[in-house]
Amino acid sequence: MEAVINNIQNLGRRGLVAPIMVIALLGMMVVPLPPIALDLFFTFNISLSIIIVLVSIYAERPLEFVIFPTVILVSTLFRLALNVASTRIVLLEGHTGTGAAGSVIESFGEFVIGGNYAVGLVVFTILVIINFVVVTKGAGRVSEVSARFTLDAMPGKQMAIDADLNSGIIDQEEAKTRREEIASEADFYGSMDGASKFVRGDAVAGILILIINIVGGFAIGVGQHDMELADAVRNYTLLTIGDGLVAQIPSLLLSSATAIIITRDSRKQQLGDKVKEQMFGNTKVLWVTAAILGIMGAIPGMPNFAFLTIAATLVVIAKWLDQKAQVVEMEEGVQMDEQQGGVAPEAKELSWDDVQPVDLIGLEVGYGLIPMVDKNQNGQLLNRIKGVRKKLSQELGFLIHSVHIRDNLDLSPNAYRITLNGVPVGESSVHPDKELAINPGQVYGELQGIAGKDPAYGLDAIWIEAGMRDHAQTLGYTVVDASTVVATHLNQILHDNAQELLGHEEVQQLMDNLAQTSPKLVEDLVPKLLPLSVVVKVMQNLLGEGVSVRDVRTIAEVLVEQGSRTQDPAELTAQTRIALGRSIVQKINGIEQELPVITLEPSLEQLLMQSAQGSPEGAIGVEPGLTERMFKSLEEAARQQEMAGQPAILVVAPNLRLWLSQLVRHSISGLNVLSYSEIPDNKNIKVVAAVGAD
Repeated sequence: MEAVINNIQNLGRRGLVAPIMVIALLGMMVVPLPPIALDLFFTFNISLSIIIVLVSIYAERPLEFVIFPTVILVSTLFRLALNVASTRIVLLEGHTGTGAAGSVIESFGEFVIGGNYAVGLVVFTILVIINFVVVTKGAGRVSEVSARFTLDAMPGKQMAIDADLNSGIIDQEEAKTRREEIASEADFYGSMDGASKFVRGDAVAGILILIINIVGGFAIGVGQHDMELADAVRNYTLLTIGDGLVAQIPSLLLSSATAIIITRDSRKQQLGDKVKEQMFGNTKVLWVTAAILGIMGAIPGMPNFAFLTIAATLVVIAKWLDQKAQVVEMEEGVQMDEQQGGVAPEAKELSWDDVQPVDLIGLEVGYGLIPMVDKNQNGQLLNRIKGVRKKLSQELGFLIHSVHIRDNLDLSPNAYRITLNGVPVGESSVHPDKELAINPGQVYGELQGIAGKDPAYGLDAIWIEAGMRDHAQTLGYTVVDASTVVATHLNQILHDNAQELLGHEEVQQLMDNLAQTSPKLVEDLVPKLLPLSVVVKVMQNLLGEGVSVRDVRTIAEVLVEQGSRTQDPAELTAQTRIALGRSIVQKINGIEQELPVITLEPSLEQLLMQSAQGSPEGAIGVEPGLTERMFKSLEEAARQQEMAGQPAILVVAPNLRLWLSQLVRHSISGLNVLSYSEIPDNKNIKVVAAVGAD
């Protein structure tokens, strides 16, 4: 046996299994097979069908049996080839008796239907009706609808993956895996839509083969072998019915497997666990059913034994499930008591340990959101927050502090609040039992639910039931759960306030890490040339303007070069931005060679530069009316760039950049202010608008 398996594996490695199978199928259709070979092939066909049904039942999700459509095609072709081979031997040797086509066909013709061809015809007809009208028709319809809705929902699912990736919930590898899973899901359901047609055609072929075999058998038996009509009817009908049943039973099993696999949901759980959880999770159903059966069993004239036996069985099962649930609840209560402690702590004197410092990053939740942060209740928010911290740490260049989560009874049950250094900076509410369908700007229908807003970006949204997720994605909505909503809001707030998260300890850690590869650079910088506080301020300025501090080496080199000339953090920040110009522009415009920019007309820029002379940077004195007109022109130019799908970039003289950046930072969304010195030499500048004084 081991040698046979090794030979099969060697054939598989050489790519010979598929050609051999094709040749075998063709041979079964062309070369007459002895009865013993038919017995083996029919038995193998039945066992293969049973294996396929069991794999469909035990698969935790449809995509675990992704080769199922191919298996359907191969098994159908194999069964049809067997039909051709058995038809040949039935018609050639049927006049010799019911054992002419082998023991399997004879057994199904004699034992299963009692040797009565009339009963056999009825049984075969019933099997065909069940297979053709009920199972294959329903499975085909489900396959068609699933394929259509899966393909329609792909854009929404892709947008949801992008939203999770941007909010830091998942990394690039997991996003890639999810995209591949979506593509596999679409391929699978599309293939199942076509494969269900094979199953349906197989059922039709079974009917036609039966009719052809009976008519052909009568003609051959009576016309060529001079058999009596009754003997010909008996022999050929029993052989044909046996052959039909041997083929139709595996066909019914395969149709059932198709229906099982296509009606499974995409969540990863075994079918038995789902049945136990969803059908027997509520024991009230069992108690009520037992009561109804008991009443029916007590009525005179009814089958009392059957009804009362089933009622008693349901009572025993319901009582056992209730006792099991009580034990689990008691164990959870004991664990809670152990965690909280059963003895009240003794009163003690106050100390400095009772004065708790404020949390750098805090998340307060109402009591209705506690299950979202409780791992024992399958809360996903902690994992989401961990993903946010990981993504931001990689983007910004320093380790984001842990988020301190606590409940706050002053908040409404479904509300949460985000704090930085103990000060609230964001607050909203979510529905933990629903999902948020966000309108990205263009959708193809309306949803029923609770109207709301995406707290992170202020987009219109609707809270919907979890079962409406696929429908909402089909309409173009981006659907996320409540934990993702909170995590995305936290990500947006931390990103916008990154400068408040970076302090002396974090910068010292960055310097220590840099010292491992560039010890001389760090030695010349801190504290020999600049105090640590100046380095901290420069990095905070960069983060405040959306510039990452990942490239610590370049930052340190600029500070060493410029530190002997000035210790002004604003001027050092400007010089550092010039050195980081390539990464700044790449973040805004990608790797495109052409850089579309907005400029100031020379007269306006000259006027502003004259006002800036003698004034401290960031405090340029300009007529309010001029500032208002310039602001409106910049806003209009930025909007035009956004409509064109391009970044809005304003390029100005170096001594004007900081003032203009502060002016538009919180007022004109998406407008980036750069100085001429920050644009790399290899970029081609294209002026798309010029803002003047008028």
